[in-house]
Amino acid sequence: MQVTRHCAVTYRIYPDKAQAGLIDRTIGCARLVYNLMLETRIDTYNRTGKSCNPTPAQYKDEYPFLREVDSLALCNAQLNVAKAYNNFFRDPKHVGFPKYKAKHRSAWRYTTNNNNRNIRLIEGGRYLKLPKVGVMRARQHKTIPDDWKLKSATVEHLKSGGYTATILFEYETQAPEPVRPVHIVGLDYASHGLYVSSDGEQADYPRFYRQMEPRLMREQRRLSHMVKGVR
Repeated sequence: MQVTRHCAVTYRIYPDKAQAGLIDRTIGCARLVYNLMLETRIDTYNRTGKSCNPTPAQYKDEYPFLREVDSLALCNAQLNVAKAYNNFFRDPKHVGFPKYKAKHRSAWRYTTNNNNRNIRLIEGGRYLKLPKVGVMRARQHKTIPDDWKLKSATVEHLKSGGYTATILFEYETQAPEPVRPVHIVGLDYASHGLYVSSDGEQADYPRFYRQMEPRLMREQRRLSHMVKGVR
C-alpha cells in the first residue's frame, strides 16, 4: 500500500549582501501582513460582530513595498493568521488568542511554496534558488532521492547572524500491510514467575540471582571481616 510521507531537510545558505537584505525585508513584510490582518479581523469583529478573511492584496496600495517581496510568503502569513484563529476557537481554554508578532520576540523566518520550480536545488544541493532572492550557495549533509518532490521552503535569519532554509519534501513509500493475528495470548505479571499467560504457561527464566545467593552470602561475610587498606 502506497502512502505519502513528508521529510524536512535544513540547509545552511550563504546569501550575498543584496540577497540577505531581501530575505530580511521579506521576513519583515510577512510579519507586517500578519499583524495587519490580525488587526483587521479584530476591528471588523468589534464593529460588526462578524468575522472576515483579509488578504495581503488589500494592503499593497497603502504599503507598496509589499510588491517587492515574494507574494507566496505573504500568502503563508495569511494562512498562519487563519490557523491561529481556528486553533483558538477550537479550544479556547487551552489555546490563547492570536498575538501580534513583535520584531524582537518572534522568530525571523518566512515560508514560501514551490510553484513551477521557483524553488530549486542545483548541482545536488550545492546551490538553492528561491523566489525573488535568486541562486545562492547552500550546504547540507543529506542526499535527497530523485523521486522526492520539493514542496516548500522556510527561510530563517538566525540569531547568530547566519541563514538557513528548511526544505519540505514529499515522497511515496510502501506501508506495511496490516497483520491479522492468528492467536491472541494475554500476559499477566507474576512476582514469582515473571508472567503467567492466558494459556496457563509461566516464564522459565534461569533465576540467576537465586542460584548465586549462597555464594553472594559467603562473599559478603568475607567482606565484613576485611580491614580497609590491608590486603
